[in-house]
Amino acid sequence: MSMDTSLVGLFLHEAGDLVRDREISPVELTQAHLDRIEHLDGKINSFITLTAESALQRAAAAEEEVRKGETPQGKPPGKLHGLPLALKDLYETRGIRTTAGSSFFQAYTPQADARAVENLSAQGAVFLGKLNMHEIALGLTNVNPHFGTCHNPWALDRVPGGSSGGSAAALAAGFCLGSLGSDTGGSIRVPASLCGIVGLKPTRGRVSLRGVIPLSWNLDHAGPMARCVRDVALLLGVIAGYDPEDPMSIDTPVDDYYTQIESGVKGWRIGLADDGHFTQADPDILQAVYGAAQVFEELGAIIEPVSFPLGGEAYQANTLMVASDAAAYHRQRLEENPDGFGRDVRSRLLSGRAFTSTEYSLVRRTQAEIYRQSELFFKRFDILITPTTAIPAPPIEGPDAIVQARLLTRFTAPFNLTGQPAISLPCGFSPYRLPIGMQLIAPAWQEMRLLRAAYAYEQATEWHRVGFPI
Repeated sequence: MSMDTSLVGLFLHEAGDLVRDREISPVELTQAHLDRIEHLDGKINSFITLTAESALQRAAAAEEEVRKGETPQGKPPGKLHGLPLALKDLYETRGIRTTAGSSFFQAYTPQADARAVENLSAQGAVFLGKLNMHEIALGLTNVNPHFGTCHNPWALDRVPGGSSGGSAAALAAGFCLGSLGSDTGGSIRVPASLCGIVGLKPTRGRVSLRGVIPLSWNLDHAGPMARCVRDVALLLGVIAGYDPEDPMSIDTPVDDYYTQIESGVKGWRIGLADDGHFTQADPDILQAVYGAAQVFEELGAIIEPVSFPLGGEAYQANTLMVASDAAAYHRQRLEENPDGFGRDVRSRLLSGRAFTSTEYSLVRRTQAEIYRQSELFFKRFDILITPTTAIPAPPIEGPDAIVQARLLTRFTAPFNLTGQPAISLPCGFSPYRLPIGMQLIAPAWQEMRLLRAAYAYEQATEWHRVGFPI
């Protein structure tokens, strides 16, 4: 179906400039996205709950506020005024059901917004609805037995990745201008890679987790997803910051990510992961990532093949901790109604429950050791480059979800264990026209460094401008 993409094809920051200059209307922009969702989401199934009526009401209010030049509180319009976003369905939203992709939460209607949602609202965002996800965020396929499978817009018989699969699919299909995801072992970066968009996992503690339904109290991260690096920087600047009501939040300064993004990477020392753990990947993926490293070299960086310390051990430790922590959070549901979970999620929860306290204590010790090794590594390098995933998007009817999770989180999970910031951005396509993602990792609190590097690469290439697959 041929559709006019002149409005939905805008990047978030472009739409923001046009709305502020009153060259486009928030109502027209929102309606264009709702029309596209109506025509195409039957193929993708990216939304669990669509909030069309309230979105149009908010867009109309935003339009009037832009016309007047101030909000009802007497403030100027915000950075996201009148811009349509959508949220992974584990961000609590006042008066709108929040399911976490689970039968247990299918009728849950929160009384308050998550802190990150509050921050977006304060800047004038319009919310189109809540997006599909792998059940309770414990999986990488987004094959959801309760709300239906979400499909990859690049190939409808392929998974979009997970657990933030609905977010990545909606962005790739042009259903929204930005989204929020969560990431415990790769759940922002993996779907970003498989759907050809940009996803950032900030440093743990950078973005409040208050009002985000947990998977792992020790490993969860909240972060932005969008179709280009500048848009991710814009969203991060809105949601980042200290929240005294979140015990995991850290009080540390927040950079001006949006305006400092263009400084480049000249003279940087960049490590290219070249060891046994990070090279166990599809040859096409390795070729694309090595080609991306050459672009950084052309931009003035010094590229050095390196062995990243204890990548395999970090991956294994993260896997055990995720399952154990998830079993702890869902202990009562697992005890009283195990059949309320899908087969793959129930299996992982039961395995998590079976780990001993000794095993858990040992992986916490491993976590401390790996964190220190990683700190020492980044004293020598500005950033590290790896593939985001070892394979492109696998078939929906392929191996079971647990097998897929092992393949898809191999390169992402280590950096949940360390809590360091990591971003995935497009760097090519497989021979079957499936997106390939490159992962960049930086030391703790250095999101600005990641965004500078990602933006420099993005501006030197055209992967973010390939258009919509459907």
